Amino acid sequence: MKLVSGRRGTPAAQTRRKAGQKGPGRPEGTSVVRDDILDAAEELFSNLGYAGTTLREIADQAKVTQALINYYFGSKYGLYEAVFMRRSQIISQQRLENLAQLQAKPGRPKVRDVVQAFLMPTLAFRSTPEGRSFLRLQARLHTEPPQISYKLRTDAYGNSTRLYVEAVRKALPNLPELDAYWRVTLMVGTYLYAFSDTHRMEEMAPAGLYDPDDTDSLIDQVTRFVTGGMQAP
Repeated sequence: MKLVSGRRGTPAAQTRRKAGQKGPGRPEGTSVVRDDILDAAEELFSNLGYAGTTLREIADQAKVTQALINYYFGSKYGLYEAVFMRRSQIISQQRLENLAQLQAKPGRPKVRDVVQAFLMPTLAFRSTPEGRSFLRLQARLHTEPPQISYKLRTDAYGNSTRLYVEAVRKALPNLPELDAYWRVTLMVGTYLYAFSDTHRMEEMAPAGLYDPDDTDSLIDQVTRFVTGGMQAP
């Protein structure tokens, strides 16, 4: 099975229209300005959190006015929502595509295949600075106040995550339903920590032992750890 790994998650800065090109019903250059605001907000929100980031800081980094930010997004929360949903929806859709590939195969899915189908779309975001900013933002979302985090998390991932719980139960038919929910939740926690540049391994491992850019080793370690946890008695 060829898993979808997030190529359509290429940062907007690499895929946006060139200045001067017009989209349907858009004035010249407006899509570029909007993406510039999203990129600046993503970096600042990921490093400083929602409360710690001001619209003034975002406007300064994007080289626009605060009025223009409000024009496009309505409010600080509206901007935060747009930043998060821009990439999280891509991840969720790719997870669904991966799961559909697994389900199209005869027989019971393997636990390792279910785990990798879930992880791979997110892993691809580590290949660019913009993608890494999003992964930090996503990890930080879990520490934001409930009125900010719950709805965004549910809107972005609620449906796809429930379908993965069902997939885990098909792969492990004797696993109780509550255990399946716990293990998928713990899988989420594991990848959020491992993929979001916590630099813990650089601090713990002897110099030269760990390469933070070795993506193959990262996905292998996380997959083996999560698969083992899924299959635990």
